[in-house]
This record gives sequence, structure tokens and C-alpha cells, in this order.
Amino acid sequence: MGESTVWIQAAEPFDGASVLGFLEARAVAGVEEVKSGSYRRSVSLKNGRGVLSVRPETSGVRVELDLEDAADSEDALARARRLFDVDAAPAAIAEVLGADPLLRPLVRARPGMRVPGAVDGFEMAVRAIVGQQVSVAGARTVLGRLVAGFGGWPTPELLADSDPAGFPFPRARGAALVKLARLVAARDLRLEPDVDLEETRSRLLAIPGVGPWTVSYIAMRALGDRDAFPRGDVALVRALKGLNDPDPDRWRPWRSYAVMHLWHSLGS
Repeated sequence: MGESTVWIQAAEPFDGASVLGFLEARAVAGVEEVKSGSYRRSVSLKNGRGVLSVRPETSGVRVELDLEDAADSEDALARARRLFDVDAAPAAIAEVLGADPLLRPLVRARPGMRVPGAVDGFEMAVRAIVGQQVSVAGARTVLGRLVAGFGGWPTPELLADSDPAGFPFPRARGAALVKLARLVAARDLRLEPDVDLEETRSRLLAIPGVGPWTVSYIAMRALGDRDAFPRGDVALVRALKGLNDPDPDRWRPWRSYAVMHLWHSLGS
């Protein structure tokens, strides 16, 4: 295994602590954990497996890599950057969101808010589908059972050959997962930040059982869409009512960051 530690600078302000808390609340046993101020997880890369550990600090993240093949270092670091949204533009975001009198107190309370990304786009899509209409804690429990059943996070190829009736959630949701996995395994669907957003959204929406909320959440966390807005999200609706239901379009092109501020405004 190749071990290394790399420092990644972020534009300040940098609210990495919020990302860490968000990930901790959704950490799936057997895959990831948050301990002693660091997010640690297993990763599957092009040349082998490894362990990725990311510790957010005031002005960036400290990344520890333990990889089977050192050639995967660049890829692993890129995933860490996306996960903690290190390459965001906090000044530009604050200029727009902070100009709104309703959001201004939230922006001032949490300067440098980031949108948690994803280590793997397919994994994030699975999480989004499983998380439909259930609580964060409920989704975490079910995902833990799914991982335990496969002996680790399942690949698209493994899920593509699965029986939807065998999953620990409704069959319709299982069928959506299998369809998603088949598209990804066949390379008919890519879930990465460099894809065409509209085309990818359309392909996801064409999967029976996948609705607009799920697609927006995937776009926000896996596709790098900084203007995603998961309308209908229960917590988001509650937060908006607390602000007298403003028009979210005035927060373009940074609505994903507005969503994070609104979610955090509700507490844990």
C-alpha cells in the first residue's frame, strides 16, 4: 500500500466543519466513519482499492491516502476536493446570497458554506434513491443493510444482476436501483461532474421511480450542479416557510448553497 499526506488549500472562508457534520449524519457502517475530526472511508479506484481520510481545517483539508497503487493518488485527491467542495467560490456565492435580506443572517452565521460532494457518483445516486421519502437516519440504516448484504458497497455490475425483491426496501425502489445500475454498467449513464447536466437529468428522470427531488439531489452532490434546488424536500419546505416562502430563483446561480444554508438553519 502507498501512504501519503497532502494538504489542499481552499479559498477562505471555508466551512469544512459543516461538511464533516453532514457526512457524519449520513455515514454508512462498513464504508465510512467520522472520528477525531476526520472523515474516513474505503474507496475503489481504477488500479485498486484504498482508504481515504480527510480532515477539514480552517483554510483547507488535510488528506491521508493509503492506496494499493500510488498511481491512483491524483484521482483520490480529486474525489477529496469534490467531497469537501474545496474549489467553491465563497466570495461570489456570499455576494449573491448575502444580498438577500432573508438569507443574509444565515450567510453571516456560516461563512464559507460548502455543498458536500460525492466520492462516487453511482454511490450517491443509490443513496438518493434509497433515501426517497425516508428520514436521514432511516436511509442510513437501510444502506447499512444493503452494504452488509453485499459485503461492501455494491458495484453497478453487481446491482444490475440483482433481484429487486431481495433489497431491504420497497420493490419499486429496488427496481429503480437495478435500472440505474444497468445504465451505469452499460456506460449509457455517467454520473460525474463533467457531464451534460440537462441530458443526465433527463436520463435519470426516465427511470421509473426516480422523481425530480432525487434528480436534483444527485445533481447537487454528484454532478457538481451549483444551482440545484430539490423542490418538495420536506426540510427545505419547512425552512422556506420560516422565511415567508421567498422565490428561490433570486438565489441563482448558487441555489445549491442556499439549500445548504436553509438545511443548516433547521439544526440537526
